[in-house]
Amino acid sequence: MQERIALIGFGEAGSTFARAGGWEAGARVFDRKTGTADAPAMHERYADAGVEGAETLAEALGNRPLVLSLVTADQALAAAEAAAPYLAPGALYCDGNSVAPQTKQAAARAVEAAGAHYVDLAILAPVDPARLAVPLLLSGARAQAAAAALALLGFQNVSVVGDAIGRASSIKMIRSVMVKGIEALTAECVLAAEAAGVRDAVLASLDASERARPWEARADYNFDRMMIHGLRRAAEMEEVVKTLEALGTGAAMTRGTVERQRAIGMLGLGTPPEGLAPKLAAIEERMKSQ
Repeated sequence: MQERIALIGFGEAGSTFARAGGWEAGARVFDRKTGTADAPAMHERYADAGVEGAETLAEALGNRPLVLSLVTADQALAAAEAAAPYLAPGALYCDGNSVAPQTKQAAARAVEAAGAHYVDLAILAPVDPARLAVPLLLSGARAQAAAAALALLGFQNVSVVGDAIGRASSIKMIRSVMVKGIEALTAECVLAAEAAGVRDAVLASLDASERARPWEARADYNFDRMMIHGLRRAAEMEEVVKTLEALGTGAAMTRGTVERQRAIGMLGLGTPPEGLAPKLAAIEERMKSQ
C-alpha cells in the first residue's frame, strides 16, 4: 500500500505523517510550493522524509488508489477541483482539511464527478506530537474502506462517524468553536491583564476557580499555538463561521476568534520564546513597531 499513496500538501501534517509512517517505499507528494522559489527547500523536505516529490499534480496522482489532501483551509476546495481530472478511477480521496461541511460537499461533487470516491476526514488534535495516534474521524459512503487503508498506513485512532459527507467536518468545526475560542479569549484576557499590570492577580484568580491546569501554563500554551498557527487557524475559523451560519445559531464570538487568531498570527513572530512573559514581551514589542 505504501508505494501507492499520494499526498497533496506537505506542510506540518503531511510531513509529520510521512516521517512517522515510514512511507519511504514510494509515497508521492505534490505541494504547490514546488513550482515557486521555495522549490529547493521543498525538495530537501521531501528527501528528509524519504518521499518522492512530484513536479505536477497529475504526476503525483496518477494510478494512486489512496490520496490524502492536507493543504490549508483556504485551498481545500481548489485542491479537490484541481485534483479531480487526474484521480485514478475508484481512488479514495481523503480530504483532511479543516473546512466547513458545505466546502467538503462541494469538493466531493468535483471528486465524485471524476469517478473517484470522496471521504470526509477530520483531524481532531495537533499532529505533533500525536503523529499517527492523532484522532481521525471519517464519514462518507467509502469511509470504512478509507479507515482500513489508513490503518495499513499505521494510523492508530480512526473512527467512522457516518456515511454522510460533512458529518466528520461538522464535529471538527463545531468543536473548534470551543478549542480555538478559548485560545482567542485567553489572548484577549491576558493581553488586557498585562496592559493593566494585573496579570499575576488575574491568573491567580482563575487558578483559584479551576485547578485542572495552572492558567500560567494554559495561557503560555495558547499563545504558543496562535503565534505559530494563527493565520492557518483564522482561515479554519472562517469555515467554522460558515458552519454556524448555515445552522442558524449565530457566530458572533467565532468571528471575534477569527480576528484575534489572525492578529496574533500576522505579527510574524516565528518560533515563540519559552515562557509566557517572554511571549507577551515579544508581542508587545512587535505591536509597538507596527
